[in-house]
Amino acid sequence: MTRVFEHPAQLLEHLGEHLGHSDWIPIEQSRIDQFAEATGDHQWIHVDPLRAASGPFGACIAHGYLTLALVNLFLPQIVEVRGLSMGVNYGCEKVRFPNVVRVGSRVRGSAQLIAAEEVKGGIQATIRVSVDIEGEQRPGCVVDTISRYYPA
Repeated sequence: MTRVFEHPAQLLEHLGEHLGHSDWIPIEQSRIDQFAEATGDHQWIHVDPLRAASGPFGACIAHGYLTLALVNLFLPQIVEVRGLSMGVNYGCEKVRFPNVVRVGSRVRGSAQLIAAEEVKGGIQATIRVSVDIEGEQRPGCVVDTISRYYPA
């Protein structure tokens, strides 16, 4: 279920709160291959299933940056800020890839509001997103996303 804030200023009242989870999605070889094509990163651990099967991970793995890019898919499923003239992605801090994401696994986003402050004309929110891997204790990615929300 999406956590809804009717106005950006409401974020200031919810520091430290867990915001929820996105839906689970499968990591299929076709998604990994498309990312490899888009970025030019065709390393065998990502795109060669036969070689990867006997490699260190036992299967192809998603690119770390693919795992990070999925945060853009997950975050709108987790939190919605209304009453905006616009919202912008301001950047990221503390990106880490603590675990590999193997082809065939399922991942989802999990989010916590770790900071919120007033900035000129709006609210800047830092939301820590963990890309959880089904059945694994360590996430595939943890990133502090920074967004700016400007009220209508």
